Amino acid sequence: MKEKKNPFKVVNRLGMKWTIISAIIILGSDILTFSATLIIGYLAGGESNTTSVLGSMFASVLVGSLLAFVIANNILKPLSELVKATRRVTNGDFNVTLEIGWSERHTIKELRELIQNFNEMTEELRNTEMFRNDFISNFSHEFKTPLVSIRGFARQLHEGNLTEEQQREFSKIILDETEYLSVLSQNTLLITNLENKDIITEKTDFPLDEQLRDCMIRLEPQWSAKNIEIEMELDEIRFFWNETLLAHVWNNLFDNAVKFTPENGSLSVSLKRENGLIIVRVKDSGCGIPEDALPHIFEKFYQADASHATKGNGLGLPLVKKIVELCGGDVSVSSEVGTGTEFTVELRDKR
Repeated sequence: MKEKKNPFKVVNRLGMKWTIISAIIILGSDILTFSATLIIGYLAGGESNTTSVLGSMFASVLVGSLLAFVIANNILKPLSELVKATRRVTNGDFNVTLEIGWSERHTIKELRELIQNFNEMTEELRNTEMFRNDFISNFSHEFKTPLVSIRGFARQLHEGNLTEEQQREFSKIILDETEYLSVLSQNTLLITNLENKDIITEKTDFPLDEQLRDCMIRLEPQWSAKNIEIEMELDEIRFFWNETLLAHVWNNLFDNAVKFTPENGSLSVSLKRENGLIIVRVKDSGCGIPEDALPHIFEKFYQADASHATKGNGLGLPLVKKIVELCGGDVSVSSEVGTGTEFTVELRDKR
């Protein structure tokens, strides 16, 4: 709905209220002065020039009110605009930005800072709203596709008239899709929870090298089926943090490495101390990541494989990045198409 133009835009309510209050104060002061002048003149036995005093009162009220209007209207105009803008934000309109004009630049310092903070707040709210809408859209898409698949194959199983081989095939597809939905839900809940958390509890001292071995063993059926050669060069290093959360990092990195490495390929993992840091490198001989996709791989729901030929939900690497950052570390990637990919995780032992 188009906003109506105000023909008296130069006048704001706060300015008018302040002008009226100032006029009342000035008038009250002049009345007291006039009364005092009359009383002093009477007590002194002289005569007071009433006409002159009344003229002075009128001029005082008029000039004082005009000055109060000009000053208050310009100083308080930004505050009036801020009140209107806040009301729009309260109603869910985050596309509000207060212009920094002459009045805003020359108002009191605290009000000027409040306007700047308001603009920063609405910008953050707009970004949050865009992220929320994108997240809901992407999550709905990722959730809807396997549900449609499950419903279609379940209907065919229910209707019957299928060979035993078809029944096994359709049942496996349904199981795979339900597993995908389970992982998608778990990752979504975990990353949402971590984004609202700054302090990690349940920290313990554990052998990091053993954790890496255990995570790789968990994927033994997958890399054995593809005859992938596994090489692990792990120094004995203990680490103090949340062991369960950190395991998500290795599970996701190893799972991706195995998934994108072709049959008879290789995968190497190393654990070293370098320059006061704990360095974990995960390198595969897979298909690699296109150069234009590298800057986006840690974004939620982003998948470099636009064809979705390889099953994934686009939350694994964002989860890796978030956990490593909460750990006070950093994660980076280097890749070349047709050669392979290497992820490097740097951890800081804060014991």
